[in-house]
Amino acid sequence: MYNASVHTYSTFFGQCKDLFRNQETLRFLSQSRFDAVLTDPLFMCGTVVAHHLSLPFVFFMRGFGCNLHFSAPQSPSPLSYVPRLFSFNSDQMTFFQRVENALISLLELDYCNVYYAEALKLSSEVLQRDVSLMDLVNSAAIWILRFDFVFEYVRPVMPNMVFVGGINCEKKKPLPKVTFLCLKLYISQ
Repeated sequence: MYNASVHTYSTFFGQCKDLFRNQETLRFLSQSRFDAVLTDPLFMCGTVVAHHLSLPFVFFMRGFGCNLHFSAPQSPSPLSYVPRLFSFNSDQMTFFQRVENALISLLELDYCNVYYAEALKLSSEVLQRDVSLMDLVNSAAIWILRFDFVFEYVRPVMPNMVFVGGINCEKKKPLPKVTFLCLKLYISQ
């Protein structure tokens, strides 16, 4: 599953590489004088573009698999009661679960560094300096997180972290009458 996700990432990130090869588009973006970049950092392209254009950027996201959404803005994440994503623990952990939580936290950044290796390579080329994953994400002006604090574990957060859980959900609408008509015709045959 991990290899499949890395392959999918590489496929989508190819579009970002093409963007930086197209000087006309880069010139257009630079001359447009945008105020900021609103991006989902899943593929990191928007983040690299923001750094390239020296623009502030805002993340609109669900979260990283490696807890960067809390460590990059320097939000404390106490391992004693804040479970890591891949631990499947609750906030009521035994001693051994806390040890497991700590070990997972040590491996998370390596996981993300491998996952985002292509983005790090491209950003180092584009920005003409060595760039770490933390360098790319820790200067986000605002983190708009699609978490609902009601469903998350209690944890300290920073002032530039805004929780908007459920913003991408909407009330279900009744199906159009035509759909029911087609269904009745299909069932009667």
